[in-house]
Amino acid sequence: MNYINQLLNNKALLAAFTAWFTAQFIKIIINLIQEKRIDFSLIMSSGGMPSSHSSTVCALGVMVWKLCTPASVEFAIAVVFAFIVMYDAAGVRRAAGEQAKVLNRIVEDLAKRKTEYMEKNLKELIGHTPFQVIIGALLGIVIGIAFPI
Repeated sequence: MNYINQLLNNKALLAAFTAWFTAQFIKIIINLIQEKRIDFSLIMSSGGMPSSHSSTVCALGVMVWKLCTPASVEFAIAVVFAFIVMYDAAGVRRAAGEQAKVLNRIVEDLAKRKTEYMEKNLKELIGHTPFQVIIGALLGIVIGIAFPI
């Protein structure tokens, strides 16, 4: 039971989760404005504006800085982790999303010729634009700074 209390009082973990949830909630609000409908499935979706990956790791990094000092090994690990996650979000995962678009077009072309290739389209929105990553990072930094120690 003590472990649960420790987890629930872990400020770095709480700030990271708050940043993730805030970014995902913002996606619902943006979708509501654009599509005029609420889509709660976005709370668990990847891709889109802002990057919840970036906001999560940046909030974590700021909290580690606040709790352990910028000279600590823990902060160095958090910063390296944040850069890897943000690079992946804007690079590798975005490229995979672009490939999914091309594959979906191929499948549509095959379908027009009455050829069954796939049962459903690949998910195209799995990565982020650099702008979405930057906005997510800024959101996480702000949440990390504002989060009480």
